[in-house]
Amino acid sequence: MNSLNSHRVSGFSATLIPLLGLLLALSGFAATSAVFAHGGEIEVGGGAKGPVALGEDQQKVINLQRVAADFRPLAELLNLNGEVRLLPDRQAEVSTRISGQVQALYAHLGDKVRSGQRLALVQSRLVGDPPPSVEVTAPMAGIVDALNVTIGQSVEPTTVLYRISDRSKVNVVAQVYEEDLGKVKLGQEAKVHTLSYPDQTFSGKVVLIGPNLAPESRTVEVWVQLANPEGLLKPNLFARASIVLRQNEAALAVPNAAIIEANGEKFVFVGQNEKFDRVDIATGASDDQYTEVTDGLVPGDEVVTQGNRQIYTLWLTGGPKKEKDE
Repeated sequence: MNSLNSHRVSGFSATLIPLLGLLLALSGFAATSAVFAHGGEIEVGGGAKGPVALGEDQQKVINLQRVAADFRPLAELLNLNGEVRLLPDRQAEVSTRISGQVQALYAHLGDKVRSGQRLALVQSRLVGDPPPSVEVTAPMAGIVDALNVTIGQSVEPTTVLYRISDRSKVNVVAQVYEEDLGKVKLGQEAKVHTLSYPDQTFSGKVVLIGPNLAPESRTVEVWVQLANPEGLLKPNLFARASIVLRQNEAALAVPNAAIIEANGEKFVFVGQNEKFDRVDIATGASDDQYTEVTDGLVPGDEVVTQGNRQIYTLWLTGGPKKEKDE
């Protein structure tokens, strides 16, 4: 073989061998034989795309786990992106009715205040000994989210000294695309998640479906109102609102990890002892953890949640078979 051909063969081998190793590694097996580290072999009945048989040791190699299909409450959700906003009618700008000079500030940025609580003292410019003063009080209970003056500053009746907001309730203003608009109704329940508190779920209801459609994005505003007793939800936080379209209190469901989608089909691998069969399924509602199965499974079917990708690889290829004894 000349040097050029030798170089080509060498280059082909250098490319092919790692690729073969990767493909076999994905299915959890050694690259050069049909034998596991524990000495077991894989058996696939009926050739490629047939049931896959895995012994106990082989299941341990791929850390196989399975869960029984069972009934559980499950909701069909419409997921929308939005942000937290204050209620428009629960904000107040505080000013004084006279021209004068700020003599004292009794509340500061971030303070919780009561309705009627004194906030500042403003001394009038009118002549007097001493000049008359006016106490500025809070028109509502809430949080001081803006303080715009300092002691000694001159103010006018148009000067906004403070801004107060009641955050005991907030809105999540989300965008719904026009093709989903017909699914959204006033009063529907919603579950809200934020990046700031990923493990916490906030509950709310749809209180407004906007009257206008934005022509650029083809979306309509939807307001989800929710309680905020601890003040965790702050204005402009990104939020994901999941509107409950339908609630099923007893849906036959499996973990999302059990479902494989390929070529437009959804399926799971159902295990019985050491045999694993592919079962095509139809699905319904789903959430972050579970998916409703409307066809293909019965309660108690054990679906593979860990190791199902490796089984799928063997199901596609047929895998190495046991040789029959002569």
